[in-house]
Amino acid sequence: MTAQPPEWTYICRIDDIPVLGSRRVARPRGLDIALFRNADDEVFALLDRCPHKGGPLSQGMVFGHSVACPLHNWTIGLRDGQAAAPDEGCTPHFRVQIQNGEVWMDAQELAHHATDLSRPVAGPRTRCHP
Repeated sequence: MTAQPPEWTYICRIDDIPVLGSRRVARPRGLDIALFRNADDEVFALLDRCPHKGGPLSQGMVFGHSVACPLHNWTIGLRDGQAAAPDEGCTPHFRVQIQNGEVWMDAQELAHHATDLSRPVAGPRTRCHP
């Protein structure tokens, strides 16, 4: 069986993503995706969830090929979602394609990739049983 080439879905214009900033992409199922634009006009897509405590990466600071989580300043690689050492963990990344100033994403990934992940609930742990 041969893999089918991806179907691409239009998301936005590259200028709709601030330089050194982000834009969130809502999905019908699963957490939002964060699109990031660096100073070189490269665009990256990660699940909008830090692997540490689930912080919204879309609210983090973009620098080079990384984003700093706004909660605990973990550095997450924009290319692969990997946390920089000494931290460990990763967040799912998504394929992005730029054509004529437009941002496109793989339709299958938008619909199915990492839809089972959720954001951790903040606050103290409580007991389930007395």
